[in-house]
Amino acid sequence: MKAIVCTKYGPPNVLQLKEVEKPIPKENEILVKVKATTVTAGDIRVRSFTVPLSFWLPARIALGFRRPQKAILGMELAGEVESVGKDVKLFKKGDQVFAASQAGFGAYAEYKCLSEDGPVSIKPSNITYEEAAAIPIGARTALYYLRKANIQSGQKVLVYGASGSVGTYAVQIAKFFGANVTGVCSTTNLELVKSLGADQVIDYTAEDFSTKGETYDVIFEAVNKSSFSACMKSLKKDGTYLNVTIPLPGINMLWTKLTSSKTLILSQNSPENSEALNFLKELVESGNLIVVIDRSYEIEEIVEAHRYVEKGHKKGNVVITVEHNKKS
Repeated sequence: MKAIVCTKYGPPNVLQLKEVEKPIPKENEILVKVKATTVTAGDIRVRSFTVPLSFWLPARIALGFRRPQKAILGMELAGEVESVGKDVKLFKKGDQVFAASQAGFGAYAEYKCLSEDGPVSIKPSNITYEEAAAIPIGARTALYYLRKANIQSGQKVLVYGASGSVGTYAVQIAKFFGANVTGVCSTTNLELVKSLGADQVIDYTAEDFSTKGETYDVIFEAVNKSSFSACMKSLKKDGTYLNVTIPLPGINMLWTKLTSSKTLILSQNSPENSEALNFLKELVESGNLIVVIDRSYEIEEIVEAHRYVEKGHKKGNVVITVEHNKKS
């Protein structure tokens, strides 16, 4: 089968299209013919090995010293079940599915084996494979953190980085839960964020949200570009700060946790099961969640796709067509 192989750490052109062995599903696995995948910030970090210096050694141990241990990147996908292991009960040949594959990567390929009890679910019936492939990481992340914050109807939520993948989903899911949502983004994305249901939008290039005198029950940092002190200034005394990008707190965060009643929830892995995807499928099919796609590329254009995402200005998601079958 064809796959995009990451031969070493480095710039986008370390990604090469190669012929590799087609995987065989284990007894509890399904073999998915991949129709579409995406380029996420996680793929960029792994390919380029862009990690803070303090995480260099543990990251090398986890990811690989000289090159990525998982040579085929790709953290989410949508496709069709081609075959199943003998113990599989939940899926059958021909099922249209979408899944997160970040535990083992591997979505940049024509075929991928997935455990049936992992984060894999039947694809929403009303969207394309490309749209479905863009849900399992960004939307699942947004849902996980908003649930961790115990978001309630009527609460005020600020989403910083509201036009990115996680941010566009966070705005919509927070609205679904009944929150009053303020989205922070750049000038060019204000209308997009409004169209997703944000009650207010703030252009970070023109004004600092923390100087407006508003306070929020939840501040959701989706891109780690805001000032932590500004967030604390605008967070209610018993509010919750969510940061999906930082796994360990800095000194200022530790001090806040020790000296205030504010809750800080930092980057952590969401459960590796299908519950969240099943919930998100219902949101999509009921019209309460849409997928924002910035650009689409062919699998042969993966280097260009990585170059674009690496610039850090994508709106929503960047998808990769692996096989030409765009309609469900």
